[in-house]
Amino acid sequence: MALAFLDRDHSVAHAGYSRWLVPPAALAIHLSIGQVYAFSVFKNPLLALHGADGAAWNLKEVGYIFSIAIAFLGISAALFGAWLEKAGPRRAMFYAALCFGTGFLIASAGAATHSLLLIYLGYGVVGGIGLGLGYISPVSTLIKWFPDRPGLATGLAIMGFGGGAMIGGPLASNLMAYFKSAGQPSIPYTFITMGILYFIFMMFGVFTIRVPGEDWKPEGWSGHNKTSALISTHNVDVSHAWRTPQFWLLWIILFTNVTAGIGILEQASPMIQDLFKGSVGPIAAVGFVGLLSIFNMAGRFLWASVSDTLGRKATYFCFFTIGPILYFLLPLTRSDKLNSVPFFVIAAAVLLSMYGGGFATIPAYLKDLFGGFNVSAIHGRLLTAWSTAGIVGPLIVNGILDHYVANKMPREEAYPLILHIMSGLLVVGFIANLLVRPVNEKYWLKDQTIPETAGAAH
Repeated sequence: MALAFLDRDHSVAHAGYSRWLVPPAALAIHLSIGQVYAFSVFKNPLLALHGADGAAWNLKEVGYIFSIAIAFLGISAALFGAWLEKAGPRRAMFYAALCFGTGFLIASAGAATHSLLLIYLGYGVVGGIGLGLGYISPVSTLIKWFPDRPGLATGLAIMGFGGGAMIGGPLASNLMAYFKSAGQPSIPYTFITMGILYFIFMMFGVFTIRVPGEDWKPEGWSGHNKTSALISTHNVDVSHAWRTPQFWLLWIILFTNVTAGIGILEQASPMIQDLFKGSVGPIAAVGFVGLLSIFNMAGRFLWASVSDTLGRKATYFCFFTIGPILYFLLPLTRSDKLNSVPFFVIAAAVLLSMYGGGFATIPAYLKDLFGGFNVSAIHGRLLTAWSTAGIVGPLIVNGILDHYVANKMPREEAYPLILHIMSGLLVVGFIANLLVRPVNEKYWLKDQTIPETAGAAH
């Protein structure tokens, strides 16, 4: 077969292979697909586009692009999670690169012809499928390489996704400025260029990824990390895992954490410009998006690593205690007495670190509760919470903003309501996290000879 080199058997590491060579491959994928977090940089330029009839898109219509992309991320992760275990990460990462790059090319045609449906199809559907495949394949692979430190492993993989906006935001902004100054259609040409660049960069991950041999385990590791009642020494099959109360509690935890984070992230650039008119311009707003990306990325590695010591439940306790307070206080930063851009930026950065940390900690939480046998498939199904949040979050944000604009009220007056809703959602997540208990033994796989690092392919 022409694509036989993508088979799982061709990516098994040789004896003595260093597991520390695997994280760069994971980062190549996640730094690329993490560009979706910089989508807010495209919002105002897309709103400024006009069709042949002079019509323009509104904020809600443009916001759906991001929502569709995140929705298909979760859908594709849920559908292809079990297939990934059998096909191997190299094939999944190749298809991810193909879909993600092609999505940009289709979206460029949509921007050129002022067809929102084409942008939905390209950036949203096709690109979203690339997001889902690219997201779960490095995560599951690194968990197999680092069974002794699953939090660190997921942090290494997922921190790249959080850092994607740090590259994607300035890249998109500079490309649009360059093509505009050259008298070319800025958004279509930018989409084409980014699609090609990201495809090439993701190919580095495709060709360098490796999976451990069937009997491999870290030197000096006993085979278990039993330090808490929540860390099970048993495995649960994906067909049973999603029927447990623990799965749905974690679903609520991820949904509330993501929805709240999107409240800032999806609207980051316009939000800070609206709240601090005259003090923060478009260039500074791009810098703000980049700063949030840094904290989003750093939080994924830091919080996930800390969870190996602190525990997953205790880590989420921190998120759902500090988070609601900061979301509640955030609108006060623009009050007449305070009016502090630095305080707003610092609070938002801390919130984004916990938002990112929630993503990186959840796969390790799943492994603790359900074992490592079907962790990719279970993680894929759990990511439907992200899909749902990707729809609900922007609907809340853009729906409230459009309501204020339609009623001729200042847009900046809408943000306190939005941020207080996000605060309330995190309280729901706090309750769900408190209710998490060990998985009942009736769900355990009876054959416990399955090695934790092997995955469903074996």
